[in-house]
Amino acid sequence: MSVRTIHRDVESLASAGVPIYADRGRYGGYQLVDGYRTRLTGLTTDEADSLFLAGAPGPAAELGLGGALAAAQLKLTAALPAELRDRASRVGERFHLDAPGWFRDTDETPYLAAIAEAVWECTRVRVRYRRWGNDEVRRELDPLGLVLKAGVWYLAALPAGRDEARTYRVSRVLELESTGERFSRPEAFDLAQFWQLRSEDLRERLWKGTATVRLSPSGAHRLPLLLGSVESRAARESEGEPDAQGWVVVVLPIESMPHAESTLLRLGAEAEVIEPVELRERMAQTARAMTARYHRVR
Repeated sequence: MSVRTIHRDVESLASAGVPIYADRGRYGGYQLVDGYRTRLTGLTTDEADSLFLAGAPGPAAELGLGGALAAAQLKLTAALPAELRDRASRVGERFHLDAPGWFRDTDETPYLAAIAEAVWECTRVRVRYRRWGNDEVRRELDPLGLVLKAGVWYLAALPAGRDEARTYRVSRVLELESTGERFSRPEAFDLAQFWQLRSEDLRERLWKGTATVRLSPSGAHRLPLLLGSVESRAARESEGEPDAQGWVVVVLPIESMPHAESTLLRLGAEAEVIEPVELRERMAQTARAMTARYHRVR
């Protein structure tokens, strides 16, 4: 290790708040203040690597914690032994986490930082909120927690006068005002458990039935690109034996007839709906209309 590297590491430690000082003279050197101990002891190599995969600078910045995250990572880096520090640095250079899904603009969330503060301080807020049907409502909410799902922020909150928490998409908050009134957070509320239950409930409410679909080899290959992970798994588990041309039959959970139609039309002639009859007829009607349009003489 070079003298320059030693000086650089000492500066990093000092910047991170580690109490280190220099003794000059023939037998001098750098020392820690007597009694100082780091709490980051016993980290394995894998644990050190994972520290820098856990950072999410984009979401942290949205929450107003970008500077705090950078400072925390600096302190973690300074506290690691040299070998683990080098490995953690290489992980950061080689892996990057990008939470949002493909081909979708990031939600505009002008009130995210204020909501995060209300969550932290247990402060009630008044909001004007646009619901899924595009109608607007005003609510007083006790913010309990924030969830980032596939690049989209959701608020778990208790509406005033209610005893059951609900979920609100943060980008649909049109106005927000703090009441200055503090609330008592329910001791039994578990954010992770709440989100899991709400996700399962949403999935059950969205899926209105199933569709039996026959797929060509190309269609079977392309189908997972159009579906979520749960739907893809359901299709894969229901897949029958291929016929002589390689076509297979699968059963898909569907949200609605229009949604299923729009999804399966993207497979073109590589998919054939067998059931339900209503969906098969919708597909056939759309196919006839497209054929007529493209064969129209201009």
